[in-house]
Amino acid sequence: MDAIIHLAGKAHDVKTGGKGQWDEYMTVNCGLTKKIFDYFLKSKAGKFIFFSSVKAAADRVEGEYVDENVVPKPHGPYGESKMAAERYLQSKMEDVRSKKKEVYILRPCMIHGPGNKGNLNLLYNVVRKGLPWPLGAFENQRTFTSIDNLCFIIKGLLTKDVASGIYNINDDEAVSTNELIGIICSATGRQAHIWHIRPGLMERVARIGGWLHLPLNVERLQKLTENYISSNAKIKKALGVDRLPVRARDGLAKTIKSFEKH
Repeated sequence: MDAIIHLAGKAHDVKTGGKGQWDEYMTVNCGLTKKIFDYFLKSKAGKFIFFSSVKAAADRVEGEYVDENVVPKPHGPYGESKMAAERYLQSKMEDVRSKKKEVYILRPCMIHGPGNKGNLNLLYNVVRKGLPWPLGAFENQRTFTSIDNLCFIIKGLLTKDVASGIYNINDDEAVSTNELIGIICSATGRQAHIWHIRPGLMERVARIGGWLHLPLNVERLQKLTENYISSNAKIKKALGVDRLPVRARDGLAKTIKSFEKH
């Protein structure tokens, strides 16, 4: 084989309490990575691509954006287990160089495409059912990663001479949640219903939702309304491109249209 791409892992889970669950994250996201990476070092494969996460670097963005130079501050079992795996890989870089191999640690923002699951599906269902979006007063910006741009980057890493390192992965443009609602409406031919309710009131509603186990709770409100902008300048420079092939809005529209088909 020429390369190993390590995608396996335990992803986000809203129920992150208890030592047993923390152990499970560490076993899968860190322990499994160690096993696969150790196999890579013994194999004839020349490149190892590990899918970490921006959450390994920062659960929240302090400043305008997050890049690869940020001092890691993961929060919770998902981010901390991914960071533990990253540190193991970095501790082995002397072996990697001696064997003339390359190792790429990727920190993608939310990846989306056909078959997507998560908060993007929640927004789609709100629009599909004609429900009003009550969080219009939150003006946030987020970066996403379309599956097409991701595949473009992976192909580049496999076929070009790119130095080992940590690389943030995301589309070029950031999108607000209100813009995302507009993209969903445009892609599905529906009309947007956005309510601009005071953020303080919605925060109280989210707390009540958590007590009653409703879809909108404090954690989900934060994810839907926080700013999280990641810089992809380093990976574009490494690949020798000025921009990625798919614009953020076009990639999101393609994903939403795939929901309509299924």
